[in-house]
Amino acid sequence: MLQINHLTITHRRDLRTILRDFNFVLNRGDRAVVVGEEGNGKSTLLKWIYDPALIAPYADAEGTRTTQGETLGYLPQELPEAEKAKTVYEYFSARDSFLDASPRVLTEITAELALPEDVFYAQQRMGTLSGGEKVKLQLAALLLDRPDVLLLDEPSNDVDIETLERLEALIRSWRGSVLFISHDETLIENTANRVVLLEQLRRKTLCRHTVANMPFTQFMAERAAGFEKQTQLAGSERREERKAMEKFRRIQQSVEHAQENISRRDPSTGRLLKKKMASVKAMERRYAREHEEMTDYPEYESPILVRFHTERTMPAGKTVLELCLPELRVGERVLARDVALRIRGPEKVCIVGKNGVGKTTLLRAIANELLARRDVHAFYVPQDYEELLDLAETPSHYLVPSGEKAALTTARTYLGSMRYTAEEMDRPIRGLSGGQKAKLLLLKMSLENTDVLLLDEPTRNFSPLSGPEIRALLRSFPGAILSVSHDRKFIAEVCDRTYTLTPMGLH
Repeated sequence: MLQINHLTITHRRDLRTILRDFNFVLNRGDRAVVVGEEGNGKSTLLKWIYDPALIAPYADAEGTRTTQGETLGYLPQELPEAEKAKTVYEYFSARDSFLDASPRVLTEITAELALPEDVFYAQQRMGTLSGGEKVKLQLAALLLDRPDVLLLDEPSNDVDIETLERLEALIRSWRGSVLFISHDETLIENTANRVVLLEQLRRKTLCRHTVANMPFTQFMAERAAGFEKQTQLAGSERREERKAMEKFRRIQQSVEHAQENISRRDPSTGRLLKKKMASVKAMERRYAREHEEMTDYPEYESPILVRFHTERTMPAGKTVLELCLPELRVGERVLARDVALRIRGPEKVCIVGKNGVGKTTLLRAIANELLARRDVHAFYVPQDYEELLDLAETPSHYLVPSGEKAALTTARTYLGSMRYTAEEMDRPIRGLSGGQKAKLLLLKMSLENTDVLLLDEPTRNFSPLSGPEIRALLRSFPGAILSVSHDRKFIAEVCDRTYTLTPMGLH
């Protein structure tokens, strides 16, 4: 059992409290998912649970965490820099669990994660692996350690669909307990039996958390139904209040008018009006008390507000891409042969495939071609946002490099619609979460007059609460989209065609 008592976490930079008086118990067999919008403190919570020292450089925390002797295993969202320089063999050799493991155990782990049998001895640097390969190797390390409690920060990022299905099986069958963060709605729906929701309300000045002992789909349905019921009740009470107040004002005005016109020679009528005015004042106090007790409208983080501002339309017959690539290479290594792809008009096309097969390499090659063309206006969002973003810039300056005052005002309005606070708009991009960077690029994309989008894992950093909005936005894009994704809901709801990249090309 993992127990958290009265945990409060406050960011030092802006003194924003992201969690207040959080109490939580994780029992054996629990598979709890932490959800919430970008920047709400999900990763910070997991880091603190594993090792409070991990958040000490940027946040203050008060509270206690106790276990009954359970060991914790942690998969971070990003592989630490010190680990990136190691070879795969060096990475595993640093773990006693690897040195003590029998060949049978190593074989079982590689089979469970669909890894090559000799992967533990590879001399490739960890930092040169694809995102999905890094995640799978970190999962393999956790399987070697066999902790009682798994703390997984975005284990679904960048892994292929086959690995996602294996990850689902791993979470469901784990002998201890699991607390994880994921943006993959399908994985959450298929595994989680508890939900922890972290929210930042009133322009991120008020934090709120909810713990629900139910699957995610049920939680979202009951939450929406509860908000709808509360909204209807609050509206009904306010309509009744308006009717009552209109009647009250008529009575009040009538008594006041009678008082103003009463003759001093009629004291009995004056006494009667004085009693009526006392009754009016009592009625006013009663209505004031009832107003304070009225049902509030529900508070929640509203969906992001963004739409495409492009004026370009894509003719149905226009050739967007006619690709015929004899070889797809990385240096001297041939990843695939005879890669052919044709896209016409406003098609939405997705490329899937196993980790390391070359999907990102292919998309980058296509982007280089389309970005140089004059007959289309393409926008490319890579998997690594730092390829596009200057981390020293602020979000405002990134959207308006000229610094023109009117344009900056407009940009800040748009950033506000994406739930940026005023402080975050003027903070260097390096201080933003992955999800906030994704929102910034989404906003830039929506403001550009584009007709072709090239997107590498476009939904990987958006919360499952924002996911439906993002998918609807991309589906409504009037131009063509070529994406690499393992998001099963994105593929089903946005894409017209899906191709699998293999060493023998696209199929």
